[in-house]
Amino acid sequence: MSVKIACVDVGSTFTKAAVVDTDTGALLATASHPTTVESDVLHGLDAAVAATGIACDEVRVCSSAGGGLRLAVVGYEALVTAQAGHRVGLSAGAKVVHVAAGPLDTAGLAALRSAYPDVILLVGGTDGGDAEVLTHNATRLARSRLSAGGHRVPVVLAGNQDVRTELRTLLAEAGTPVTATENVLPRIGVLEPGPARAAIREVFLQHVIGGKRLSKGPRFASLVRAATPDAVLRGVELLGDELGQDLLVVDVGGATCDVYSVLTPDAERAHVRAEAAGTLWRSRTVEGDLGMRWSAPGVVSAAVSERLIPDAEELSAGASLRASEPGLVAGPDDPLDGRIAALAATVAVRRHARSGPDLRDVRLVIGSGGVLRHNSPSFGRDILRSALADTAGGWALPRDPTVVIDSAYVLAAAGLLADDHPGAALALLGSLR
Repeated sequence: MSVKIACVDVGSTFTKAAVVDTDTGALLATASHPTTVESDVLHGLDAAVAATGIACDEVRVCSSAGGGLRLAVVGYEALVTAQAGHRVGLSAGAKVVHVAAGPLDTAGLAALRSAYPDVILLVGGTDGGDAEVLTHNATRLARSRLSAGGHRVPVVLAGNQDVRTELRTLLAEAGTPVTATENVLPRIGVLEPGPARAAIREVFLQHVIGGKRLSKGPRFASLVRAATPDAVLRGVELLGDELGQDLLVVDVGGATCDVYSVLTPDAERAHVRAEAAGTLWRSRTVEGDLGMRWSAPGVVSAAVSERLIPDAEELSAGASLRASEPGLVAGPDDPLDGRIAALAATVAVRRHARSGPDLRDVRLVIGSGGVLRHNSPSFGRDILRSALADTAGGWALPRDPTVVIDSAYVLAAAGLLADDHPGAALALLGSLR
């Protein structure tokens, strides 16, 4: 019997639904509705699903509404802590908003609080090694009573196993939601982010969705399976593995601009150390200051800083209007939206390329996000091509790739289906090949 699943992406501006026949992977219908953050996101979610016109057997949701998943990392040594945060946040669908290293003091706690994290990843010390800093930081966090949206900020404890039980008890008795998991740095030079990633995903589902007060009842939280970047990355990885070629995804959203790359290891890249492969071959960067609505002024500021435009005067008024009215729907192929989107994509791709991935062999570039989906295909492709033509700094960008637009929201949908319906997910991704 055919099972029809509605895969829904609740974004900061729009909620998108794609109904998939899991027997064949056929995309049966798509629809969207403005995200109803101001009341209850279920209103927009249910409206988007209803607009598909199909009676669905199941609804699966990924969400980046309310700013997505904001991760702060508190650790021992700055470089290792930052690397751990990046590696853990990458696949957990999180944006790392703060990194603190060494013993937390009053100023450090203030900086942590001002970053407004949804989750704190507490790390430090190899197994059997130094536990002093980790214990100090756990104690300060327990006493600080950090909260967001009226709820205590949950902690994922992934440090020295020798004090794991003791510190978990310390935090829990102080009223801090805490999840203890395996050490991200069990031995010197060995980084194992997997257990912490899984723990953060679980915390996102159990605490963060409810803590953002996106919905009044428990139903929305029960539908959400992942943060949107996590679902999209899963879809991107599946497509990259199936194609066996390098690909790049640029998602220009209302609040962030996310860039994903999946590279294929080969003999010419054999010099890359095995322990770095997880970062090199599968990479995601999230730019929280670049977006079409909430973060539009950040696009202008970044473009000026990157010397893509001489000053902010030309675009600042339009960007400010979009930030103040995030539900604004511009006309078809609106030139100002196009300009802001092109600048956002250019800066985001620059930053992604600077972070390390060699993108020269990318043969397929996929564009996503409302500004690319809701306008003409040529409009979206021109935005992406302008970003790919930006070689001023000498970074390694794709050379003459195929450019397509994910107009039917299939990347996130495929990510939501990949684990238990991989055949359907691959068939769904066929439109992007």
